[in-house]
Amino acid sequence: MPHHHAGLVARALALLALLLMTLLAGAPALAAPPAYPPVTPLTPDQSLQFPRDLGAHPAYKTEWWYATGWVKTPDGKDLGYQVTFFRVAPPHDPANPSRFAPRQLIIGHAALSDPATGKLVHDQRSAREGFGLAYAKTGDTDVKLDDWRMLRKPDGAYHVTLAASGFTLDLTLRPRQPVMLQGERGYSRKSPDPLSASYYYSEPQLETSGTITRTGNGARPVALAVTGVTWLDHEWSSAYLDPDAAGWDWVGINLADGGALMAFHMRSKTGGKLWAHATWRDASGKITHYAQDQVSFTPQRRWRSPRTNAEYPVAIELATGDSVWQIAPLQDDQELDSRRSTGAVYWEGAVTVQRDGVLAGKGYLELTGYVRPMKL
Repeated sequence: MPHHHAGLVARALALLALLLMTLLAGAPALAAPPAYPPVTPLTPDQSLQFPRDLGAHPAYKTEWWYATGWVKTPDGKDLGYQVTFFRVAPPHDPANPSRFAPRQLIIGHAALSDPATGKLVHDQRSAREGFGLAYAKTGDTDVKLDDWRMLRKPDGAYHVTLAASGFTLDLTLRPRQPVMLQGERGYSRKSPDPLSASYYYSEPQLETSGTITRTGNGARPVALAVTGVTWLDHEWSSAYLDPDAAGWDWVGINLADGGALMAFHMRSKTGGKLWAHATWRDASGKITHYAQDQVSFTPQRRWRSPRTNAEYPVAIELATGDSVWQIAPLQDDQELDSRRSTGAVYWEGAVTVQRDGVLAGKGYLELTGYVRPMKL
């Protein structure tokens, strides 16, 4: 290259470098991703506040509203249903002014358990919050994802409406009992690390009525009037899973005597019990909490998925203190593949519970981390 050309290139590069440094010096520094608040034990003068805590907590990393229930059709047939709304605050630049910035993601799962079908009918949705199309409002329960919605009305009843692939739901869930706080007054620990925890309450024994319509397969849709009982969970957290956790087994049971039973078992990646807890509210309203050494999930029968090859313990013996409960599925195949939304495959299904050989209640069993370790 001629000497004068080399000099021109060098001067141009130097000028470009100077211009770039000037621009960078005048530009604001990139903001750090949001820092999520930790979930910490509640002091004696602290408590969850209602109805405020029925709504969203957008500063926390993850949150979900989980409705699971058993309903009967007019001809007496049992159906199970699940509706879940997730709110996720992904890492993002809080200073980004764009209305398209991914400040919150709203994800929906819906499933119907019908033994006549033989497997779960399910659907999933996801969208960024915004433009009135997807949101999770603060102050009270109001979560929306396109035409899927869970709204708590002024009379305290929840209205759940959605049109999923294969079915539609239009259900009203009416509280008959007080909110049931889980863990220590709503602080629910998930591992030996006290920061691996959630704020968590349940609303058992929700009186359920409305319509379920089966769609698809070329058949004419028929709206079935249904009645039954639902369990509603609401949790929010910034560090739900311990690094050593592979997943969890969870059960929520509406007991036939009007009581309620919740139990969970966090499994380690080596297969052992990392943490466990249970809450039992008896028919009189008395609440008993069971520490991790008082709770055990013992598989009685496993089912292998023909799609993922995962083996799920679909029949379980649950021990809470001196009480032993036998959990059995409405149908074996209740595996839900949500890899298009949350990335997980899990078993979530309607179950019956017996105690001393007598039907004691109906609810839902959730089994996660059996295909691969869970990530939230």
